[in-house]
Amino acid sequence: MLKIKKLTDVIGKRVYTDTGDYFGEVEESNLIENKVDGWRIKIAGPMMSFLGGAKGVIIPHQFVKAIGEIVIVSRASLPLDEGNETVEQTVDLSEGIESQEEIQSSPVM
Repeated sequence: MLKIKKLTDVIGKRVYTDTGDYFGEVEESNLIENKVDGWRIKIAGPMMSFLGGAKGVIIPHQFVKAIGEIVIVSRASLPLDEGNETVEQTVDLSEGIESQEEIQSSPVM
């Protein structure tokens, strides 16, 4: 198990999806009761169109698969561009955690 001595060591790390796509860089962490709750990611140019032009997202920590030299996040946790919604500067992905957990726990047919 990899232990990070300082939380600030993760800031600035490159973020990739579990499918190998470059996603962006870690800008900051969100803490609740001295535990990491989520990560604010500055989105890379090519991914902005995928997320409707958002400049950043907040990824709940439960969707982070690995932290080392890079950070790997689950692509399934990312919202899809609906094409007709107005997107804020930063998208908080923790707002739909319950629906994501239902999707991940439902059986595949």
